[in-house]
Amino acid sequence: MRTILLALGWLVCCALSTHRNVFTVNIPASWPAILYDTSQNPLTEQKIYLGRVLFYDPLLSRNHQVSCASCHSPYSAFTHVDHALSHGVDDRIGTRNAPVLLNLAWQNKFMWDGAIHHLDVQALAPLTHHAEMDSHLDSLIFKLRHHPKYPSLFKSVYGSSEVTGERILKSLSAFMLTLISSDSKYDRMVRGEVNFSDLEINGYQKFKQQCASCHTEPLFTNQSFANNGLPPDAVLQDSGRYKITHQPADAFLFKVPTLRNVAWSYPYMHDGRFKRLKDVIKHYRQGIAHSANLDPILQTPPVLNDSDQVELIAFLHTLSDSNFIRNTQYHYPKDFFSN
Repeated sequence: MRTILLALGWLVCCALSTHRNVFTVNIPASWPAILYDTSQNPLTEQKIYLGRVLFYDPLLSRNHQVSCASCHSPYSAFTHVDHALSHGVDDRIGTRNAPVLLNLAWQNKFMWDGAIHHLDVQALAPLTHHAEMDSHLDSLIFKLRHHPKYPSLFKSVYGSSEVTGERILKSLSAFMLTLISSDSKYDRMVRGEVNFSDLEINGYQKFKQQCASCHTEPLFTNQSFANNGLPPDAVLQDSGRYKITHQPADAFLFKVPTLRNVAWSYPYMHDGRFKRLKDVIKHYRQGIAHSANLDPILQTPPVLNDSDQVELIAFLHTLSDSNFIRNTQYHYPKDFFSN
């Protein structure tokens, strides 16, 4: 099923359909089933709008200066490109790079270390993190309850004006579930609408040979955690998934990120250490640090010459979804904040 809601500005192929203000996630052809259970959080136009407003409102932070969008800009595939690490209240610097927010309905583990197992509680982590938004749920609820607009907005969604933590988080989830990217040149090629150039074809073949086992089509991640041979940062001393499981085998394992819109979502890696795609490829060509739990696939580094690198980068650019970036239904809701 494919729905393109041009009249509403929903320029995302196979993204969402509506009937009586109820939204359902339509699964693009050849994509796996979604993991998020929408029956526990039915999506409506009003709830998505409330979540969008909350996403862009700096009121959610302690000092009213940082919003979710501060680290997740729609113009960079819902990450940020001006800091290697997340940037929060009082100019505090976080400990990890902000990941992109897209195709979240197909995920059941979040954060670089998989610490969060459900989208409905994911937002609680940045909301309360000392170096990010540094808020407290009780104070946030108080602020929204006494806001001139939010009680009526909550009533339009939930039938009563009561503001609760659950309603805040589920509204944010509803908006984030709409962030579906499935209309890149790669997707149009798969649908038979366009052809790749010779450079892109060659890059696609290199990708399937060298990268696809971890960055699996069509989501371009296998949702696993891996040690990809990054030398540990001496300052951050981030042990990755080990912080969650305390299992030695999980030391320095981080979530395999999606490569969709990767050309726009720099800097790269969990600590933002690489600014360019060619820096990432250089790491895999000659910078892998061997350790006991290095991913087995990387025990033998990929063989890529300079021409291969050019072709591979050309293919990675086909994963850029300009309609996703330009979709005004994902952008700052001027109507709410201007009145």
